[in-house]
Parts: sequence; structure tokens; C-alpha cells
Amino acid sequence: MNGEGLRKPLLVTMGDAAGIGPEIIVAAFERGEMADAVVVGDPAVLRRAGSPMTVLFDDPAETPPPGCLPLLVPPVLPGGLAELPPGRIDARNGAAAACCIEHAVRLVQSGRGRAIVTAPIHKEALAAAGVDYPGHTEMLQALAAPGAAAPPPVRMMLANEELRVVLVTIHQSLRRAIDGVTFDAVLETLRIARRAGSRWRIAVAGLNPHAGEGGLFGDEEQRIIGPAIQAARLEGIDASGPYAPDTVFMRARRGEFDLVVAMTHDHGLIPVKYLGVEQGVNVTLGLPFVRTSPDHGTAFDIAGQRRADPASLIAALRMARRLAAT
Repeated sequence: MNGEGLRKPLLVTMGDAAGIGPEIIVAAFERGEMADAVVVGDPAVLRRAGSPMTVLFDDPAETPPPGCLPLLVPPVLPGGLAELPPGRIDARNGAAAACCIEHAVRLVQSGRGRAIVTAPIHKEALAAAGVDYPGHTEMLQALAAPGAAAPPPVRMMLANEELRVVLVTIHQSLRRAIDGVTFDAVLETLRIARRAGSRWRIAVAGLNPHAGEGGLFGDEEQRIIGPAIQAARLEGIDASGPYAPDTVFMRARRGEFDLVVAMTHDHGLIPVKYLGVEQGVNVTLGLPFVRTSPDHGTAFDIAGQRRADPASLIAALRMARRLAAT
């Protein structure tokens, strides 16, 4: 990336105002991790979270005074958010979170930011606000191509220093997710993963116990997953499997593979989160811009207490810098 690109800031969305997002943003700022970042959010919410001083910007390229957290306020952000109690679902917070995401996408698409880092949102608050997306991934996918007949295919990757996992299906019931494991979905996932890391050795986890055990415990590996792997290999993708889901993550952690493709949300995310959410980063692959986020939710149970750990947000900021520089 050239010098001009490096001057563009990371755009950090506030997340749900009733959650820990504002607090971990302030904590990351206090640890010196926000020097090249601008927050998209509500100044009163950031002050409630402990920010010593905020500076309102019109242009993300402005340079803030020392010790000040730079902030961009979306033009249609709902008011009165700081008066709502922490730790509770509220449609106004859901609407505000969506507003911040939409504004950050407009900024990065207009060339006024180099990546987006999103603080946690609450899916029930989004739904209460009438936002027609179950989470960040689906919303960003739609915003990336407004008016398009079909949004760009994207995938969720969760990563830490020990393990990378990409998911074929994400936020849907397990019954629907199993139906979503198709030849095309698996092959598309492998293609997106290869674009993210052309030299990655990709292990593909099966869907069923023991990867189906030759059809004894299910035949999706034989009918769908195996053929998709073979098609990917014909395209030059270094993919292998399907492997038993209960052992493939250990093999990847030991260095045999660089990335694991998992069929369902919990199959893939439990192993990564077990290693510690404090270093986990969520990356949306396939978007026309870089997007990362912490590997945790709004933590309503501790929101407002200023004791949330910012480590995962800091990891997401650092990951965004690395990905945006490539």
C-alpha cells in the first residue's frame, strides 16, 4: 500500500451502545492502539464509556489533537443513546449500530478509510429495530453491492495465532445449515479461502461424525464435500479432506494445515473460541474492503462496568492493518 493509503484511517464502528463495544474502544485508545483509527459512533456514549475527550470530525483524514479520540457521527444517528441503560436490549441501540455500520461502509467505499473494524452488535436489538439482517456479515455483504442482483459471496473466518477457520454456513438454524452444505457452497468457500491466502494448505472438515465413516453415519462427505474438494484441486487449490471434525482442528493447530474449512457455525467456532476469545479475530472474506471484528459479543452482563478486556479488539485492529497493507 502506498503512503496515501496508509494515511487513510481504520474506521471503528461503535457497536451496540448498551454493550461493551464503547468501553473496549476507549480501553484500546488508552493503550495507544487507536492512533490511526476514527470511531464512527455517538460522542455521549463514548464519554459514558470513559473517553477523556472526543473530537468530532467531518473528514476522517483530519489529524486529532494529542490525547483526543477522533469521532465521526453519522448524520442520521438516533439521539439519546447515552441515556439508555447498559446491558439491555433496545431497538434504538440496534438502529444506531446499523447506522454506524452503514456510514462506515459509505466512507470506505468512497476511499475515505482503509478498513472497517466493527465492535460487537446485538442481533436481537437489530431485529427489534427492523434491521433485516441477522448479523454483521450479512449486512456488510448487502451493503458492499447495493442494488446488485446478487451480493458478493462472502465467508466468515475466525483466526488467532494458533488456528484459522472458515465457515461454509453461518447464522442459521442447524437444520437449515445442513441443507446449506451444497457442492457449490463448499467449492465457493474454498475459492474465497484461496483468494485470501494463495499458499494456504486447506483442510476440509466433514459434516458427520468421523466424516461419515464411509457412509455409515451420513453420505454428505461422499455426495457433496468430497466432490467439491476434487473440483477445487483441479483449479489448483491446495485442499484436502474431508477429515473427521473431531480431530482436524488439532492437526491444524500442530501445523499440518494453515486453515480449516468447517461446514457449520459451531463446528468451526467452538475450537477457535476454546483457545481464548481474547485473541480471536473475525474476518469477513470476499468483501471489496477489509473488515475485522473482535471474537466476542456485547457482554451485556458486564456492560457499563468498564472492566471489559480490549485484547480481542486490539487483535482485530492489528489484523485489519496487516490485511489492508497487502
